[in-house]
Amino acid sequence: MSEARVVLAGNVIADLVIDVPALPERGGDVIGTRTELYAGGGFNTLTAARRLGADAVYAGVHGTGPYGELVRSALAAEGIGTVLPVRADGDSGFCVALVDGGGERTFVTSFGVDARMTEREAAAVGSAVRRGDIVQVSGYGLVMEVNGPLLAGLVAGLPDDVRVCLDPAPLVADIPAAVLEPVLDRADWLSCNAREAFLMTGAAGPREAAEALRSRLRSGGGVVLRADKDGCWVAPPGAGEVVHVPGFSVDAVDSNGAGDAHVGAFLALLGRGVGAVDAARGANAAAALAVTRRGPATAPTVAELVAFLGPDGARAAGLG
Repeated sequence: MSEARVVLAGNVIADLVIDVPALPERGGDVIGTRTELYAGGGFNTLTAARRLGADAVYAGVHGTGPYGELVRSALAAEGIGTVLPVRADGDSGFCVALVDGGGERTFVTSFGVDARMTEREAAAVGSAVRRGDIVQVSGYGLVMEVNGPLLAGLVAGLPDDVRVCLDPAPLVADIPAAVLEPVLDRADWLSCNAREAFLMTGAAGPREAAEALRSRLRSGGGVVLRADKDGCWVAPPGAGEVVHVPGFSVDAVDSNGAGDAHVGAFLALLGRGVGAVDAARGANAAAALAVTRRGPATAPTVAELVAFLGPDGARAAGLG
């Protein structure tokens, strides 16, 4: 098991996923064909890391009610620990995801107590972080009016022997600069998709975007720009050349949670001491396996990833 814990300073909420033939027109209605309710948000990243052997910890707020109970039950089932006690003044939040006939997902999120972190809770999270931990921060947390400044202050104050990874998330353009910049200044890694990279840099090409993003991180920071089936682009720590790491060809059935699986696997492999490019290749494989299954938390186990990568690939990813 990895010595480096993956600690999520973010949100785990409930996902209500409804398959629909098409989105309704404004004021209209449509009958769903399939409905599922499960833990989502940062749960997917933590699960991906945990299934590859990392100690994974949820360092966010969770409430009292059906969604909070769902969150805690799902975390416990995966062997993921928590830092903060249950909040008694409300439930955890939830996200409604409408998946149309073409596979496109449309989201509406309603946060609960997880969006109302207190200064005392932020201090408790900071105190719980250990030397050598990898702390994952999401743009979903930073965009919140209450949580954003607290998380930015928490991250900025972490000691140098703690690695920080930022996933800016789709709402990155809405994060106030006063919140985002301190996190970028402290981040050792940034993992984003092509759309998020464009929003942050205006660069259309992945190589140029990865280089531009790396220049916004602390000295020695690196970038992983996820490109779905095309794999990812890695701007390694320092001034090394941006590297394209090819993806894997699979029959995809559900892309929901693929990015989370990639981030979680990448951090778990980094925690094993694997180099950035090999960790990215392992993360590409984990994401490829994840999209062959329905549901968000579909990241593979160590055994599944080893079988998929083969002996040489597994050894390069620190799994052989």
